Amino acid sequence: MKETELWARLDTQLGRGYSRVWSAEHSLAELGGRTVDQAIDDGISFKVIWRAVWGALELPASER
Repeated sequence: MKETELWARLDTQLGRGYSRVWSAEHSLAELGGRTVDQAIDDGISFKVIWRAVWGALELPASER
């Protein structure tokens, strides 16, 4: 997964404006307490980040 795909998926699920706020402020246990932004800065793969987001938002399996 590329960064652009991660952001597109976040925008689809949360809306473009809110996805940026959520990714900066919402800590995810599966990312070691990091936010999406922090995980990106720390070099965590976008696929791992998406799986954490998918779980946190309790999205259907079809969105994984």
